[in-house]
Amino acid sequence: MQREHGRALFRFLLGLTYGDRQRAEDLVQETLVRVWKHPEALETDHDSMRPWLFTVGRRLAIDARRARQARPTEVAADSLEQSPMTEDHTEISSTALDVRQAVRTLSREHREVLVHIYFRGLSVTEASEALGIPAGTVKSRTYYALRALRKVLPGYGALAV
Repeated sequence: MQREHGRALFRFLLGLTYGDRQRAEDLVQETLVRVWKHPEALETDHDSMRPWLFTVGRRLAIDARRARQARPTEVAADSLEQSPMTEDHTEISSTALDVRQAVRTLSREHREVLVHIYFRGLSVTEASEALGIPAGTVKSRTYYALRALRKVLPGYGALAV
């Protein structure tokens, strides 16, 4: 059966599987297993088994396609390794809450300098103009404010601000 009809059945199923050789080979095997399970199909008065084999193969291809469409798309393992990592927003939110709480422990002067420099993104010169104090004082307050935050937030090491 395989020798007589195998190649023609494979080519037929290759077209139904859009060129997927592995899937076509699987369908050929499944079709031949069906022949083996139903020997009564061989006892026919037809000249060739090929139409019956093609019908069984086509139905198996349709069933396989429907089964694939019914479940989610399979993802190869190598594509999972290349997928971008999602951010852990819980960790970011927790850190933000800790930093806010720590900033509240600072004096008003130190807090104002940090807000202008780090949260509003102003330069030292712009912050000194906005606060009405010399640039050296802005630098000094920033240094001591960050130092105080490092003491209050020991688990965070050097702050990435």
